[in-house]
Amino acid sequence: MDRNQATGLILFAAVILIYSIFFASGPEIPPADQEIASTEVASALPETQEMAAESNTSAKVDSLRFSRFGVLATLTQGEEQEAILETAELKITFSTKGAQIKQVELKEFKDWQMNPLLLLDQESSQMSLTLNSRMGEMNLADFYFQPKLEKEETEEGIINRLTFTAGTESGTIRQIFTLKEGEYLVNKTFEVQNFQGVFTGNSLNFSWEDQVKAHEKDLAESRRKSQVNYYLSSGSYENLGLSDDLEEASVAEPVKWIGFSQRFFTAGIIADSEFKEVNLSQSTPADSSIVRTMSASLAIPFENGKSSFFFYFGPDKYKTLKQVTEGFEENVDMGYFFVSWVNKYIVVHLFEFMEKYFSNYGIIIILIVFIIKLALSPLTYKSYIGMAKMRVIKPEIDELKEKYGEDPTKMQQEQMKLFSQLGVSPISGCLPLLLQMPFLFAMFFFFPNAIELRQESFLWAKDLSTYDEFIKLPFTIPFYGAHVSLFTLLMTVSQIIYTHFNNQLTTATGPMKNLGYIMPVMFMFILNSYPAGLSFYYFVSNVFTFGQQALIKLFVDDAKIREKVEQNKVKNVNKKKSKFQQRLEDAMKAAEANKKK
Repeated sequence: MDRNQATGLILFAAVILIYSIFFASGPEIPPADQEIASTEVASALPETQEMAAESNTSAKVDSLRFSRFGVLATLTQGEEQEAILETAELKITFSTKGAQIKQVELKEFKDWQMNPLLLLDQESSQMSLTLNSRMGEMNLADFYFQPKLEKEETEEGIINRLTFTAGTESGTIRQIFTLKEGEYLVNKTFEVQNFQGVFTGNSLNFSWEDQVKAHEKDLAESRRKSQVNYYLSSGSYENLGLSDDLEEASVAEPVKWIGFSQRFFTAGIIADSEFKEVNLSQSTPADSSIVRTMSASLAIPFENGKSSFFFYFGPDKYKTLKQVTEGFEENVDMGYFFVSWVNKYIVVHLFEFMEKYFSNYGIIIILIVFIIKLALSPLTYKSYIGMAKMRVIKPEIDELKEKYGEDPTKMQQEQMKLFSQLGVSPISGCLPLLLQMPFLFAMFFFFPNAIELRQESFLWAKDLSTYDEFIKLPFTIPFYGAHVSLFTLLMTVSQIIYTHFNNQLTTATGPMKNLGYIMPVMFMFILNSYPAGLSFYYFVSNVFTFGQQALIKLFVDDAKIREKVEQNKVKNVNKKKSKFQQRLEDAMKAAEANKKK
């Protein structure tokens, strides 16, 4: 090898060495490592895509929410929680979503199964409050609020205040609920601050549907006493009636309040000024756990960013309701106008007075009967004397019947002449009894609606506000029922005994005499399913009346009454006919003449 060849080989080796160091690839990756790396890359790719998709979806949702709610969109985001406004009487549970009422518990009362009495709950009652805006109708249930509970001591008492606030940079919405200790009236104030140009309406649209739950044992009686009541701003009380069919009403006039009235409790809404555009309905469902389905929709004034109204959640106590607002006591049925005054001005006050000294309502009923009978004793005495006078002149009346029995007109004329001469009035025994009738009829309305008797026991009756089931029958008797009320039986027996005793004092004969025995039997069927307190009252009243008349009989001498009648006969022998008597005789003669024609 020459010198040139050696130089070439050396240069060629140097080139190869330099290329291998600087330009050759690294070591080959094993197949397993390649798979792991590929998997990591592949898994990272979908995650990135999912994040991007979620970002796009969120952006779309935010865009839709903003287009629907505008500057209020952020208020639709949040987490629902509960807030409670509570006193010794009420416990109201709210949802922070919409500041809606979820549940109302009357803490002083239990249902007939002794469970907490829930006047409203979120399954049976739904309320909705909406208002108009430039984005359309806004439902407050779409917004989340922050609650704040405060308690304030004032001269009028302790006031509990629960404030719900929802705000953005553009403004604030507040819903404030105020409840005073010892009351059942909840004031709600709705306020909007700022949000310029967002809300366009001048009224809040309120709707309420309530499926009234059965809190009492007797479902039929509960349905007879449950209805939608309302009171017009003009001062007129109205209701949808007690029909089981669907009842609806669109009220043209402004309304002051609306009450979903049950037998012993009422849930109502009361205007600060007046409600307009009121629509009401009620129906009776087939579900035996529901008494009635009631609904109301109305417009509440909303001016200068503020609105105010009231809720009533409480018992149907007459004096309590009377303090709420004008006419609200009409939620308690006190009877027709000719007997309601007895309940409103006498019986209610007697019960309230007796409750201060006695806790047993059976004793209270006995004492009320005694007081009423004592107050009416002058009428009872006059009634007895009137019947005694008719009894002592019975021989003269029998003579007239024998003489003019075939001529009814002549018979009546001669009878009137006889009564005038003897100084006896045929209605003197009946009129005092008629004056006592309002008290008997008033109780027929008072006891079925008296919450004072609810779940109060006496003797064998576990609850004086419903029938006393002394015997449960294995079958149902038409118009009577599947049970026997012992208080009703006692009332019937006492009335029959009283009728028998009373018939000995009167001159009544024929059908009129037997009518007194038929009426107690009829009432036995009617009152068998009525409150035990009512039957007990009538039973005690019969016993007292029987005792009164027995006592009066001891001091009334028929011989002296006869002597007085004879004196009147001598004194009135030449007495002229009164104008009334003359007109009555003329009318009778005219009637007889027309009959002959």
